[in-house]
Amino acid sequence: MTFSQRLPASFYHQIHRRVRSELESHRLDALIVDDPHEVAYLSGFFHHPNERPAAIWISADRAVLLVPELEREHAIAQGAVVDEIATFAEYPGRESPFQPLARTAGRAGMWGHGPTLSTGRLHELKTVFDGVTLQMCGIVDSLRLVKSPEEIRLHREAARLGDEMVKAGRELIEASIAGSENLPTEAELAEHVVRAGSTWMYKTHEDVVVVPMLAAGLVYSGANTAFPHGLPSSYRLQAGDTMILSLGGAVGGRYAESERTFFLGEPTDQQVAYFQTDYEAQRLGTDGLRAGASCRDVNNACLDVIRSAGFGQYIRHRQGHGIGLNFHEAPWLEDGDGTALQAGMVVSSEPGIYVPGHAGYRISDTVLITDDAPERLTSYPRDLDNILIKL
Repeated sequence: MTFSQRLPASFYHQIHRRVRSELESHRLDALIVDDPHEVAYLSGFFHHPNERPAAIWISADRAVLLVPELEREHAIAQGAVVDEIATFAEYPGRESPFQPLARTAGRAGMWGHGPTLSTGRLHELKTVFDGVTLQMCGIVDSLRLVKSPEEIRLHREAARLGDEMVKAGRELIEASIAGSENLPTEAELAEHVVRAGSTWMYKTHEDVVVVPMLAAGLVYSGANTAFPHGLPSSYRLQAGDTMILSLGGAVGGRYAESERTFFLGEPTDQQVAYFQTDYEAQRLGTDGLRAGASCRDVNNACLDVIRSAGFGQYIRHRQGHGIGLNFHEAPWLEDGDGTALQAGMVVSSEPGIYVPGHAGYRISDTVLITDDAPERLTSYPRDLDNILIKL
């Protein structure tokens, strides 16, 4: 195993410096966040969220991680990059889990918090930190928009994972055909690709960061593909089906997705027409992902290809979305987002056509915005000649 998923301490020190610069510009004394993705982004501590809170507090000169005592050694083992770890004994406890943080961080000043903070948690913070004025801000969200070189390295590797899973799915189908066996069910195919992705991950990586959907995705065939987020069922793949493998996962907590539409046997003229239209929309939409372009303009140009072909009634969603510590995050390639794309952003490009009762057609690549042309991080073949599975 040669690929380490752990980011260097220098990455987190740089993030802390950027947070402090933003605190100064926002005239805030500190930032407190409890979203698990933001905690991981700011400290390197990944955990499975539950009723026990984990949070990070950053001021002008200190970064303090708050975790339950049962997670303290886990945070140390992960190499959490903070100045101090504060712990509480258990939840709900005789005192608020945030009291240990209050003892080290104080109870005064103007603090920012993230937009995902729940109303219940906000009330608890106001009660514990009764001398603090809490103000919602998007400091961490804005920092996460543009990925660092260290993060892009992880996204590249996650894209390899997605492609490996798509490859494994096709190989299972072809092996079934070669052995004159029944084609797999959606559920059997889903189980196979998830297992193949996890096996590849642990075989080729060290310091694997375990997160939800480490290796996962959507597997559907026939009329089920008309549901954009349809879940695997007991349906058995059949000759003539349109099939979608929508697969991916996370390396070092950073995601990528690789989605391909396949045909089981020779497609009809109707299937080809839908597929080629989606292929062209995805090609043009991906080419438009250039620094300086607005999300809404790229989305419109992409989906106009489908509308111009007369299939506008079969559009169910936007062109794509940002990818990072979440599978779906800002920016949004949609009419309502005027964000200008910047070099270092990672997004999906995945327009789709969904015909009820017939099938769906979607191709998705994970794309890196650069100062020059967009770079597809996923590379599994997507053209018609390469997605035909001969029966």
